[in-house]
Amino acid sequence: MEKEEEKNLVEEPYSEYGSYTYADYLTWEIDHMVELIKGKVFRQAAAAPRRIHQELVLKIGVQLGGLLKGKTCKVYVAPFDVRLPVKSKKHQDITTVVQPDICVVCDHGKLDELGCVGAPDLIMEILSPSNNKKELQNKYEVYEESGVKEYWIIHPYEKTLLVYTLVNGKYIPSRLFTLGDLVPSQCIEGFVLDLDELFEGLE
Repeated sequence: MEKEEEKNLVEEPYSEYGSYTYADYLTWEIDHMVELIKGKVFRQAAAAPRRIHQELVLKIGVQLGGLLKGKTCKVYVAPFDVRLPVKSKKHQDITTVVQPDICVVCDHGKLDELGCVGAPDLIMEILSPSNNKKELQNKYEVYEESGVKEYWIIHPYEKTLLVYTLVNGKYIPSRLFTLGDLVPSQCIEGFVLDLDELFEGLE
């Protein structure tokens, strides 16, 4: 093993070469966010999310929170663990744990003190230069397989939005939405995102 690999193993309780479960994840004492996708660790950048990213999360979260007040569905923002089980809901059997920027869960049976176990109805990811590949390639597959009804991908610097809608177990992409568009959700009644308002003042 190379010296650099040895150093990484000492500093972190996991290796990029390993395969892990939610049971492992719960034992880690780390000061940065990580996600598991099919047993593989994806480490987030140590720095805090960028200002524009956080402004978008706040805008959307406030809109959804107001819309859903007193209703069945609930909105959550990262950090919030979403476990996507395949075999069972046992910690040792779950190999995918993600922290979407924003998610909406309408089935309260999926909520527990640790977060959500099972597919949220709606997931939104706001892209950054460091995570585009993961959101577009790695998460797409697990969200589709687990039954997330809508997967929204927001690109803050291009001011665009792409919506994947689950139809018969497969995602169907929307056209690419941009400034001037009003984007309705098919699974969260009454939720419409005005992209002019969303991106206003974000320079």
